[in-house]
Amino acid sequence: QVQLLESGGGLVQAGGSLRLSCAASASIFTIGTMGWYRQTPGKQRDLVATIQSDGYTNYADSVKGRFTISRDNAKKTVYLQMNSLKPDDTAVYYCYVDRMGTNKGPLYDFWGQGTQVTVSS
Repeated sequence: QVQLLESGGGLVQAGGSLRLSCAASASIFTIGTMGWYRQTPGKQRDLVATIQSDGYTNYADSVKGRFTISRDNAKKTVYLQMNSLKPDDTAVYYCYVDRMGTNKGPLYDFWGQGTQVTVSS
């Protein structure tokens, strides 16, 4: 079964830190760009950060200098280290992969189930 399994969300006070992880299931052999998006109720899902297979990263302006995205290709896992968290960072965070090779063929635009991050003031 093809899955992106997210973990690491939770409740934190403003100024605190959290680390999100997203691991691809064993049936996924190759992975392209990985990333994190976030969404609040009634709003569209917005880019937080992406990282290409060669390590090139891209960040939303609102998180630059506070969040760091990284990936471990051997573990098929992407991470999001979030520091200096603000109440405005409160959202459901979704892991994203633009393309992957699986034992059942290629898949595109694949999403995780989401993990809640809540930052209290």
